[in-house]
Amino acid sequence: MSIYEKIGGAPAVDAAVDIFYRKVLADDRINEFFDTVDMEGQHLKQKAFLTMAFGGPNNYTGKDMRAAHKHMKLNEGHFNAVAENLVETLKELSVPQEYIDEIIAVCLSVKDDVLNVEPAEA
Repeated sequence: MSIYEKIGGAPAVDAAVDIFYRKVLADDRINEFFDTVDMEGQHLKQKAFLTMAFGGPNNYTGKDMRAAHKHMKLNEGHFNAVAENLVETLKELSVPQEYIDEIIAVCLSVKDDVLNVEPAEA
């Protein structure tokens, strides 16, 4: 069963994104990045992305993570602030810790792309 199914599908993702962005916009560590963003459009893109990332239907048509964040000059602190807001959102929605751990693993899998860090050479 996918994370998407485990947490309750589209209604759960919709609720999580709405609560998540309320938290993000109230967070002085990262809210400046959304000053000029169409938040309605951002909500829709994020819902489609998370649905796909969590194993649900893939209707995401946005940029890949590296391209979408390249211009933002994000650092580890920004990434951590977003992750903290996501974890708090999931806890608020009573998502079991084991599912939160799976979701954070998905987030960590795109961290280098979000931060535009070049992958380490083997």
